Amino acid sequence: MIIDDQVYDVIIIGTGAGGGTLARKLAPTGKKILILERGELTYGESSELTDTDVFKKEQFHAPEPWFDKAGEPFHPQTKYGVGGNTKLWYGVLMRMRERDFEAVPHQDGLSPEWGLKYADFEPYYTEAEKLYNVHGRSGEDPTEPPHSEDYPQPPVQNEPFLQPVFDTLSKQGLHPSHLPIGLGDHGRTDAEDTGITPAAESENVTLRTSAEVVWLHTNPSGREVKAVQAKVSGQDYLFMGHIVVVACGAINSAALLLRSLNDKHPNGLANGSGQVGRNLMKQLLSVVVQLTSDANSGMFPRTIGINDFYWGTDQFPYPMGHIQNSGGIFQDVLFSEAPPILSGLSRFFPNFGLRQLATHSIGWWIQTEDLPNPDNRVYYLNGRLRVEYTANNVEAHDRLVYKWFDVMRSVESAQPSMFTRGATHPRSDMPMSVVAHQCGTCRFGEDPENSVLDLNCRAHEVDNLYVVDSSFFPANTSVSPALTVMANALRVGDHLIDRLGG
Repeated sequence: MIIDDQVYDVIIIGTGAGGGTLARKLAPTGKKILILERGELTYGESSELTDTDVFKKEQFHAPEPWFDKAGEPFHPQTKYGVGGNTKLWYGVLMRMRERDFEAVPHQDGLSPEWGLKYADFEPYYTEAEKLYNVHGRSGEDPTEPPHSEDYPQPPVQNEPFLQPVFDTLSKQGLHPSHLPIGLGDHGRTDAEDTGITPAAESENVTLRTSAEVVWLHTNPSGREVKAVQAKVSGQDYLFMGHIVVVACGAINSAALLLRSLNDKHPNGLANGSGQVGRNLMKQLLSVVVQLTSDANSGMFPRTIGINDFYWGTDQFPYPMGHIQNSGGIFQDVLFSEAPPILSGLSRFFPNFGLRQLATHSIGWWIQTEDLPNPDNRVYYLNGRLRVEYTANNVEAHDRLVYKWFDVMRSVESAQPSMFTRGATHPRSDMPMSVVAHQCGTCRFGEDPENSVLDLNCRAHEVDNLYVVDSSFFPANTSVSPALTVMANALRVGDHLIDRLGG
């Protein structure tokens, strides 16, 4: 065991949307900061992928197996590296709706109220949008919450072949909007280029890669984390810090706390409530495809969002969810998990190869909120990370998919020259291995009996331990959690700056 001879003011574990944003926020304070990342530093991101990259799905998976509720192994689609999963995303950065912070009835149960409201996050949403250079347009989406400032950049325009679809949706009474997208000089902004790399340029910030944190050690009372144990390029190290921030992703953060048990925390660190690892949520995600008459590049950005059914319809008065175009299939990493959708098309169009199908298609992602369930949980047993998850709110998701089938047929009728009339619309539901939009395993709240963190995302039971990834969510939404994670990291950053003395 090697003991680092420095004592850090802050140790941040993980470099994704939460850890990367927090590092950028704290770097100007001059405090001594250590950032630990189990993966490597790569400067490329998913907008630079090629079609062959996307369908080599193994490169987007963790090297170690996780295990499902039946004990069967699977390799999750998750990224270990500086920037975390933001290196694979499409950069869509949407705010939660105002009602998402309230208690909302769903067909399958209640989405619980948050301890903070939209107004508490709004200034930090604005700060995050500026930091990540979000391109967007306010006022198009009737469900969008109020902004204190407009988006810092104008929206990304629809590809020419998509604009008629956008216009037709509007003419049919829907409210398509330009998706808010983080975009810089070299493609989509992410937690590496916007967070970690600028932060690491400060002399007070140290970044260590190939550093897998395996244990958090407390003092004898169990009230403080005194040392972080990590394997750095295979060698065991101990790092000392005054404040420790965990940001490994909702599943891995819970696993780290669970395996860091000791006499004072026999069920896992900060787990006196028994809530660590419980209430895992990860949205219901499906993709459906329209076949087009004309070819496209297969490598265009996501630009269209539809929230007309977010809160339901007259026929179904419960929330249904969010829809957005997939962007080019050849750049969409999630398509590496859904090759059957193109196989389904090939059955109906046997003369089309994979490339032809991908370049004659428009994909649509359909996202529905799942509800917290204490039996959907993360374990760490006998050296294995086990994820038990059973989907809920399924009928709401299915209704949204079927509703979108109707909309697609209506668009095709209005634009017969663009689409093959009567063509099938294959659907693919994302499997367990897709852990995109995971959240909820260390939820925050005011009552230590039913939450892990307080409203500043500090562990109730450990005075210097914070969690700033999506683990803190008490409820999910139908939009990506990324911007809320970033905004929360900036909010917690202000709290830590006060605690550190400026």
